[in-house]
Amino acid sequence: MRREAAAAALRQSPARQVAGFIAKFDPRIARLLTSSRRSLRRKFPTAVELVYDNYNALAMGLGPNERTSEVFVSLAGFARGVCLYFTQGKKLPDPHRILEGNGNQGRFVRLERTSQLDEPPVEQLLRAAARSGKTPLPRTGKGYTVVKSISAKQRPRRP
Repeated sequence: MRREAAAAALRQSPARQVAGFIAKFDPRIARLLTSSRRSLRRKFPTAVELVYDNYNALAMGLGPNERTSEVFVSLAGFARGVCLYFTQGKKLPDPHRILEGNGNQGRFVRLERTSQLDEPPVEQLLRAAARSGKTPLPRTGKGYTVVKSISAKQRPRRP
């Protein structure tokens, strides 16, 4: 049955698929994901959005093209919250020390509200992350969404 649902989801437009992925979450988390995603798309209108509805989380990454290796920032939705994940966060300047995590590369900021994306320390990180990639974002045009994967088995999206 899960595979049938995944197959049906693949036949939908990316916008409908993403709306369905977000709808699985608690309403508070879903609102934060939706508004934060909208804010990031406004900040990076030419970026390609890669979406992964994985076992642990819903991840929506932005990059200059469809290569996962070039995603510079992702919005990750979990049952208990939302994170802004910087793929190369360890290399980013963080004078305000807002990045969390101690992995080999990535760092994140826990989002409690969408307005955090407009705060100067977060905006500085976003700009630095976008500039840090080997391929620059297109100067013109309009980005689009690609659903890259949907896991048949997933952790619950609500606490």
